[in-house]
Amino acid sequence: MKNVLSIQSHVVYGYAGNKAAVFPMQLLGVDSWALNTVQFSNHTQYGKWKGMVVPKEQIGEIVQGIDEIDALHECDAVLSGYIGAAEQGAEILAVVEKIKAKNPNAIYFCDPVMGHPDKGCIVAPGVAEFLRDEAMAKADIIAPNLVELRELTGLSVENFDQAIEAIQAIRSKGVKRVLVKHLSKVGQDPSQFEMVLANDAGIWHISRPLHEFVGRDPVGVGDLTSGLFLANVLNGKSDLEAFEHTANAVNDVMSITQQRGKYELQIIAARELIVNPTSRYRAVKLV
Repeated sequence: MKNVLSIQSHVVYGYAGNKAAVFPMQLLGVDSWALNTVQFSNHTQYGKWKGMVVPKEQIGEIVQGIDEIDALHECDAVLSGYIGAAEQGAEILAVVEKIKAKNPNAIYFCDPVMGHPDKGCIVAPGVAEFLRDEAMAKADIIAPNLVELRELTGLSVENFDQAIEAIQAIRSKGVKRVLVKHLSKVGQDPSQFEMVLANDAGIWHISRPLHEFVGRDPVGVGDLTSGLFLANVLNGKSDLEAFEHTANAVNDVMSITQQRGKYELQIIAARELIVNPTSRYRAVKLV
């Protein structure tokens, strides 16, 4: 069994951060060690929440505790997501370095959550800069959305061809795999939810339905996507197989959530579909 140290947010109510990633990874047979960067009552896109940012020192201390019981070498990947304060960034990269020293085959998957003020997703000052200037260079896999793709590269990315150029710019910095979680309105078909995967073998594109929700779209879809892709890779699937399974499983979760008229992702209700999706969308190789 593979193990992931998942360093991201925790919400008591609802599904975002570790709440959206840990259980799905476990459903796929990958044990997930949740290390929370914040503990909030709910995700920030409600516009109000209670809770606290975890002191940066606790990240290193908790990992040190795992090391002291001689278990750190069992970690096969670090997944980082929502960071509560820029100061946590250096602690996370130190953890990645420490785990890779124990297990040279360990993967660092960076989900570069930078926030989206228009949607109410709030991140602390300095986090975006840390992700762009420090974390990206250390990542084996990085999974930006369109906003994050622009921030990471400094490119405008107003159409599909520019998105591909931005992906290639990230790859040129040494990142082995780039998974674009959502191309928003610059994809080939704005009526579809589009994703792109790039690795040494090429670039693939996949489309699935863009589900319409009344009032506001669910949060945590990117966290779910990153967790599933990483779990599939650790389970030995090819990048293409992991990409397709992830897209189809997320589509099924979105379908169940829409059918139930819910704002929060219906991950538990869709648990069987996460393992065995009924959707069958296929990726197309572009390059």
